[in-house]
Amino acid sequence: MNVFYCPTITGNEALLSPEESTHCIRVLRLAKGDKVQLIDGKGGMFEARISVPDAKQCRLELQGTIIHQKNRDFSLHIAIAPTKSMQRFEWFVEKAVEIGIDTITPLLCQRSERRVLKTDRLHKLILSTMKQAVIPCLPVLNQLTDLRSFLAAFNESPGCCFIAHCAETERKTLKNAVIPGSDVTVLIGPEGDFSPDEIGLAANNGFIPVTLGPNRLRTETAGIVVCSTAFLCNEVMG
Repeated sequence: MNVFYCPTITGNEALLSPEESTHCIRVLRLAKGDKVQLIDGKGGMFEARISVPDAKQCRLELQGTIIHQKNRDFSLHIAIAPTKSMQRFEWFVEKAVEIGIDTITPLLCQRSERRVLKTDRLHKLILSTMKQAVIPCLPVLNQLTDLRSFLAAFNESPGCCFIAHCAETERKTLKNAVIPGSDVTVLIGPEGDFSPDEIGLAANNGFIPVTLGPNRLRTETAGIVVCSTAFLCNEVMG
């Protein structure tokens, strides 16, 4: 069944955005009476029937609630330096959304290869992936943020905050450091890794140094390893 994103649902009626309406009526050629599924991005998934097949403002009648996803015991936030290749960074975003990430913050670091990031395309990618994977909750994508500014504004519990780097210093293994049921925030640097100053700054702000394994990973691969590890540690994969 076709799935559409509709963040505003009032009573037993829903109104699709112009973009979703066009896709529904002109692209998919759905008609009055056809059944669809709606995701509100807040944990709700609903069954609906098209009542007014308008390509600019499609109106639907709700038939019932399929699920209303409860909050997990933990949230996953990855702050990651965008790769020079946008294709590789988009791959990370797509796969992270499929796995179930809650928040992505693109990081600007001393060794960043990409220092400008347009997020419009990424937002569209997140929406399309959320619908394809039938995920009721819309992940948050923040604007590109300088690492120092991110650390200065960060106020979550240090016990669940990690920085993944490759420097030859004492580091815990992420899978042994994650506390099940606790929110997880992980910093991932650019291809050239975090600088020593950045590693020290993160440590001073309560971020625990971790390793993701013996191999040196690409930035986007590291992001997916973090996603998988966090979910496995919380036994919600599969």
